[in-house]
Amino acid sequence: MGIQKPKLKKNPPLSRRDALKIIGATGAAVVVTQWGISGPLSPDSVQGIGATTHHNGEGSDHQWHMVIDLSVCIGCGYCVRACQATNNVADEKMQWNIVFRERTTTGEEFYMNRPCQHCQEAPCTRVCPVGATWVRGDGIVAMDYDRCIGCRYCQVACPYDVRRFNWATPDPSSNPNVPDWGVPEVEPRVRGVVEKCTFCIHRVDRGLAEGLTPGVDPGVTPACVQICPVGARIFGDIRDPESPVSRYLDSHETFRLREEWGSQPKVHYVSPNNRSS
Repeated sequence: MGIQKPKLKKNPPLSRRDALKIIGATGAAVVVTQWGISGPLSPDSVQGIGATTHHNGEGSDHQWHMVIDLSVCIGCGYCVRACQATNNVADEKMQWNIVFRERTTTGEEFYMNRPCQHCQEAPCTRVCPVGATWVRGDGIVAMDYDRCIGCRYCQVACPYDVRRFNWATPDPSSNPNVPDWGVPEVEPRVRGVVEKCTFCIHRVDRGLAEGLTPGVDPGVTPACVQICPVGARIFGDIRDPESPVSRYLDSHETFRLREEWGSQPKVHYVSPNNRSS
């Protein structure tokens, strides 16, 4: 069966100022990312075992993508809380899933969402000197916390400011989101490593092993997607033309953050300007 590529719409109905405002929300990480890509943290400068430890983005029948519809999101924060509970992130400052209030140039309020973008050409993977982060064959940017040495090169290189350094020994018992928003499904990370959104990789893998469909079946879909009360997040396999994410991409104009960097993120956005009046 031939590989189905995502049908991305061009020229989303988003003004240049609004686009720059959304992109600007990624913060100062843009500056340090350029330094990481072309400076002393570039792939040519950082030579470690990471270059041969993992092979990026090949050898899977699946390619997992997410759509976040900014015209639908109501800023309830359910996705943030469910992520913190499910992924055993007790420290509120360590949020893997970032949601904050913004306004378009016409003064309309919307809520920007920023998880890990799971880039196909991820700058973070290029600078890691020990191969602790890589792009899996199914497109998910994964972490090996046992291998991570806490150098934070990946955090500096990320254009989206979505990686968090674990400064303290985690205390799972202090997680304010448990049990109301879910229960921990993974072990806490140790002090001194970088962590981030994983697209709930443990759920995806379990779902496939059990013959279930991530993005469709509850319990094997990322927590943020499953809990959203308004359907603002859609997840699935773009190699399946009938998956929820493929259908959403076919029927909506979308854009991706900082595509000009060549990172090829797997998170797509629907413009807040599409919000119904």
